Formats: sequence, structure tokens, C-alpha cells
Amino acid sequence: KENTDPQRTAFLLRKKWTLYSVTPLYRFSEGRLKDYSRMLSAFIAAERQKGLAVEVGVEPDIKVAVSSLPDLKGSEKDQAAILVQLSTRSSAYTKNSEEKLLWSGWFCCVAGDDLSENLPEDFTCLPLFLVNGAECYTSTVGSWFQKTFDCCFRRLAISPLNLSWMAAMWTGCKVDKAASAMELVFSVPRLSQPLDISYAIHPEDAKALWDTVQKTPGEITQEEVDVFMDCLYSHFHRHFKIHLSATKLVKVSTAIASAHCDGIIKFLRSQYLTGVLMLLTELAISQIQ
Repeated sequence: KENTDPQRTAFLLRKKWTLYSVTPLYRFSEGRLKDYSRMLSAFIAAERQKGLAVEVGVEPDIKVAVSSLPDLKGSEKDQAAILVQLSTRSSAYTKNSEEKLLWSGWFCCVAGDDLSENLPEDFTCLPLFLVNGAECYTSTVGSWFQKTFDCCFRRLAISPLNLSWMAAMWTGCKVDKAASAMELVFSVPRLSQPLDISYAIHPEDAKALWDTVQKTPGEITQEEVDVFMDCLYSHFHRHFKIHLSATKLVKVSTAIASAHCDGIIKFLRSQYLTGVLMLLTELAISQIQ
């Protein structure tokens, strides 16, 4: 079910988020977020004195806010998402001076019941971590969480197989008439110069094709995804005499979201946000287990 409040989650849309999987957090407490803000702030200040944790040209006074995003849940059992934001005030400090957001990261678990049910009591399951901002802050925030909650972060890549599932699932979603084209980007292997092939399909054509392939609305099988992709490949081959099956699918863009194999995602529709996060939570959990 989609129960997110579009106002509260609007800032998550149309930004590039880098994906990580995170092992369960030990002795994390949602009631101590203000303490965590203070502790992380002190940690960043200490790292900065060692010459770490700061972007060139950024003001030294970094404000840390750790808060909860209770809307991002797939079920009642899910832990509320946790948002970490780093911002800075301009040096010409006045009461009205704007805070500039430097970096955002958030942990979530959307419909991750299978993992949380089997966890010992002291552990909190927030397996998916999404980041927007400079790498130096990601590594500093990551190392504080690792030290404090005995957890481990890993970059989460998206396989061509999972990208093809996303292409099929998102094609089947209802969107308004002005939806953008579905675009698939393929990388051609074993060339001295990198070569990408971009394949754009009108959203209504893609949906019409998916509707002929999908047997049970609301359910998707691997066979249906394979048939859908094979139809797209054979159409492309008819026109351009290129076998896309010999290439690697590296990016999928639709009206719902876009995803890159390097683990970069962009959410485009708030009403499908929890649906996309459910899929990403599943990928993060499969990488941890």
C-alpha cells in the first residue's frame, strides 16, 4: 500500500541517490535521535581537526540533524526510516542566514519483515541506505555508524537481471498521458572504446506490450520478464540488425524511477516511492544474507 505523505517525502524525488546495504544496527534506539545528532556532530568536528571529513571551500560549522521519516513503511512491522542531514550556515551569520544542505542520507526498511522477524532483540533492521552528497561525508557518517552500532556498509549494485525486472514492473504502472519514454541503456562489451546503445520506447507502446505478456495482473514471473525483454530485443534487431542480448543492460529510465547498475537511483513519482523502496530493500537484504 502507498501511504506516504507526498509533502513530507517530496525532497526525496528527482535527486540521484547512491545505494548501500547495511547489516543490522546493534543497540540503536529511535528514542535517542537527538543524542545521535550531538554525537555525530562531535565526531565530524574531531575528524575535521585531523584534516578529514570536509569538502574544500565548505564552512567549518556543520550542523547535524538525525530525524525519523515515519511515512516510509511498507507494513506496520517496519522500522521508521531514519534521515541524517548535514548542513552549514553562511559565515556572514545572521538570524536569517539560510542553512545550506550539504549532504543527506537515509536508512530504511520497506516490507523487510523476513529479516526483522528473525533478529535478536538488540538489533534494528534498516538494510537500505541511500546517499546524496559528497563522498567524504558518506565515509565519515558511515564510519561513525559502523563504530557506534557495530554495522557494516557495502555499495549495492543492481544486476542486469534486476534492471530488467524494474523495466517490466515500472512499465506496468499507471501514469498520466504525459509520461516520458521508457529508455534502456546497454553497454557493448569487449570494445577498446566504451560504447553505449540507448533504446527509447513510447510509454504506451511499452505498456501495451507488457499487458499482452503479463498473465496475472499484480503478479510478475521471471518468464514474463524474459518474454517482455525478448520482444523488445527482437523489435530492435528487426530495425537495426543489432543483437541486444549480446550487450549488458546498464540503465533503465521510466516515468516511475530511473536506476543504474552502479547502484544509483532517482525516484520520480511519490505515489510509487514505497513500491520502489520495497524492491530495493529486498535487494539490500539479499546482499546481507
